[in-house]
Amino acid sequence: RWMKFEEKVEDGGERWSAPHVPALPLHSLFQLRTCLEKGTVLLDLDATSFKEIIDKALSGHPEEAELQPALRERLAALLLLQPRHQPTKSLLQLLAELALSPCQGIPPGILPKAKGRSEPGAQLSKTPLKEQLRNRFRKKVPPGAEAAHVAVGEVEFLEKPFTSFIRLRHGVSLGSLAEVALPSRFLFILLGPPKVKTYQEVGRAMATLLMDELFQRVARQAEHREDLITGMETFLDELIVLPPGKWDPSARIPPPSSLPSPCRRTTVDLPEQHPHGKGHMEAAGDRGSPGHPRSGEELERTGRLFGGLLRDIRRKAPWYGSDFSDALHPQCLSAVLYIYLATVTNAITFGGMLGDATANMQGVLESFLGTAFAGFIFCLFSGQPLTILSSTGPVLVFERLLFSFSQDHSLDYLEFRLWIGLWVAFFGVVLVATEASHLVRHFTRFTEEGFCALISLIFIYDSLKKMLSLADTFPINWQYRLDNVTSYSCTCNLSSPGGWVRGWGGPKVSTHDPSSPPVLSLQPPTAPEGLSRTQCLDRGGHLLGTSCQYVPDVTLISFLLFGGTFLSCTTLKHFRSSRYFPVGVRKLVSDFAVILAILTSCAIDAALGLETPKLLVPSELKPTNPARGWIIVPFGANPWWMCLVSAVPAVLVTILIFMDQQITAVILNRREYKLQKGAGFHLDLLCVSLLMVVTSVTGLPWYVSATVISLAHMESLRKESETSAPGEHPEFLGIREQRLTGLAVFVLMGVSVFMAPVLKHIPMPVLYGVFLHMGVAALNSIQLLDRVRLLLIPAKHQPDLPYLRHVPLRRVHLFTVIQLLCLALLWVLKSTTAAIIFPVMV
Repeated sequence: RWMKFEEKVEDGGERWSAPHVPALPLHSLFQLRTCLEKGTVLLDLDATSFKEIIDKALSGHPEEAELQPALRERLAALLLLQPRHQPTKSLLQLLAELALSPCQGIPPGILPKAKGRSEPGAQLSKTPLKEQLRNRFRKKVPPGAEAAHVAVGEVEFLEKPFTSFIRLRHGVSLGSLAEVALPSRFLFILLGPPKVKTYQEVGRAMATLLMDELFQRVARQAEHREDLITGMETFLDELIVLPPGKWDPSARIPPPSSLPSPCRRTTVDLPEQHPHGKGHMEAAGDRGSPGHPRSGEELERTGRLFGGLLRDIRRKAPWYGSDFSDALHPQCLSAVLYIYLATVTNAITFGGMLGDATANMQGVLESFLGTAFAGFIFCLFSGQPLTILSSTGPVLVFERLLFSFSQDHSLDYLEFRLWIGLWVAFFGVVLVATEASHLVRHFTRFTEEGFCALISLIFIYDSLKKMLSLADTFPINWQYRLDNVTSYSCTCNLSSPGGWVRGWGGPKVSTHDPSSPPVLSLQPPTAPEGLSRTQCLDRGGHLLGTSCQYVPDVTLISFLLFGGTFLSCTTLKHFRSSRYFPVGVRKLVSDFAVILAILTSCAIDAALGLETPKLLVPSELKPTNPARGWIIVPFGANPWWMCLVSAVPAVLVTILIFMDQQITAVILNRREYKLQKGAGFHLDLLCVSLLMVVTSVTGLPWYVSATVISLAHMESLRKESETSAPGEHPEFLGIREQRLTGLAVFVLMGVSVFMAPVLKHIPMPVLYGVFLHMGVAALNSIQLLDRVRLLLIPAKHQPDLPYLRHVPLRRVHLFTVIQLLCLALLWVLKSTTAAIIFPVMV
């Protein structure tokens, strides 16, 4: 059978072979051309049954070779016999047949005959059999597909070959003829006197020809025999011949990872240009080269105030209803949980750093509330709702510098920040009104890859840095020796250190040391017993002993959880392309890969029972710093002229926000993601600008698009074809574009304060492992990494990449080296206080 690729029934007759590219003898193609030239060709035949088709095919034989009535009857009887199919069975069916198969000593025939095996001499059924309707192979057939039948064989009563090519006017169900109940349009019959393998190879050539997309178009539109011959000649023009003796003909060529588009191959002069042919060409043209839509209408200037914004709104409005209905898919649930945990971790991380930089004027709670509010509003009204808002590194650097400046000059930080935010919002609206987003046209692959690579490396670096900091919080005793186990102890001294020196150390209690038995120490009769480390420190005591500073196993198990989560996420995400389990199970595991990895790691952590650092979520709705409120008063604390001076730093923040937002938008709206609902560069910038007003008035952090989390969001919503031919990789169909996943993520962010009892069981190393996975996945999505690998691969072992065919290798390496040097410069820049201008440097 053929569906994109060839499959054969193995010698045992119980299973289909692996799909492979058909290898045809060249002579069989020439014989097939002869069959089409001299045999019967019936085009647009009106028939409703296979018997009617056979009668017309036999009566339509050329007059010079007209069949005798007796011979015609014998051929008709032969062709109307029920063919024997090899059904595609599930694992459960195979196990059931194995259990019921005849054992040694049991005569054959006692057990019922296997389904799908016809009796010898049975006639073709006019209606599809149950086995056809239940065949699992039907799941791999795309909607609208039709079957073609190739019947070849040796017949002793024929002296000359009988050949017939038939095309029906309309697809017709031919009863039990096909393996799967599908309408049929093409039939090819070749019967003749015995010849060794000749007919079989001609039949394989015909089936291969019918699987060719270009020949299919010719065969559907052909009006004469010559049109079919022309289509076959074009097929032969593209044929690649392998010399004999240079390869093994019995070897099966595996299917390639990608196939060339029919529209990029040699075009055929079709007899008649039907509309559907043009549609295929246009569809392929829409899948242009990767990159963002530089020539799309999203970035064209209208020359009117807010013209680009109005066009964005008109473009997105018709899709607004489907932005919610398209989210009704189990894959969206996985995306919500995945992005929620990533966003929670990010909010806690940036909230903690903001608290350190601003004396808790903005802390973890403000980060939670700001992320929930800003993200919800953005996903509800933005032009690209797949974007995830978050605090970013450059914004954090600016907040630190602004707070230091305010402290040095005795200014109220939050009031000063309020006016800067209002000016930024004003400048942002001006940029929207003047259609400044058209500057995105000038962002090249060099810029996009540099920005994406830097943000990805920051995620990777920060996750590793957080894990290494655990070694300081929970140090490992590298000098541990088994012989010294008796000297390890830790006691609590409630008296002053001087009293201990004078000979009495006060009441002491030994803490738990897993490497040695409890060490008992003499206590006065009135001393409290069983003091824990926390109780000892709360009472003003201090710990004494050789093992007090070490926390056994916590750092090691944290690194195991960290690495295990990362490897689990990566492995399960690629499980979709694995060979194990049915395709439905693979898709389900791949969609919920991150959630399964997190749940597994949490279960391991709970089973071990060690006190690993856990996720801490604020449980009270009150400002982190009691000295501030939820509404920032614009006047009173600073001189009146500060509201005007604030415009100067606001210009820098505006450039920062504009570049950060638009570069991320460019990356998310690449053509390679096959987005169908269009972009909204102007609308997105307006939403971010207006949110600056609210977050500044309430003293919440400022937010802009988060590149890595947004890319992870899109990757978790990838759509692939539900049906794919055996041996064919599922086709990437695009991204599940909708608003509901983002809205659900930020609603969960808002209620996270009330879910603290549940979230506190998630170890932080597990979330750091998710961060590492996100950074690595985003880094793997850019071409820069492929070109870096080329620097380390000898030329003869390099993969066959398209750009290597057209660009000299030295120029590719030069481009890569320059990109790496610029990336290193950006990394150095972002590590200093000059990081505030990092988006401009990009």
